[in-house]
Amino acid sequence: MDKKLVRLTGDRMVAGVCSGLAQYFSIDPTIVRLLFVIATLFNGAGLLAYIIMWIVLPEGVRSLPPTPQAPQQLPQDQDPTGEWQFDPYTGERIKK
Repeated sequence: MDKKLVRLTGDRMVAGVCSGLAQYFSIDPTIVRLLFVIATLFNGAGLLAYIIMWIVLPEGVRSLPPTPQAPQQLPQDQDPTGEWQFDPYTGERIKK
């Protein structure tokens, strides 16, 4: 797999610079965002670096993990609650 530094559109807050850096270095994007904020508060270099990277870095698309699918409905004859003998919350025997 060839690593490439890009701005990610799938996980961005402003321009995707921090999320792109985080993916490139395999760290959490929140850490990179905090480092940019700290650098901006101390001497302003964070904001300048962010704007330069926004202009220079190409835009890329992050491959997000697939979304989980909803569970399938069971047919009526396979209803697992019909087999229960005790209430799972109280432990009392279920009266049929």
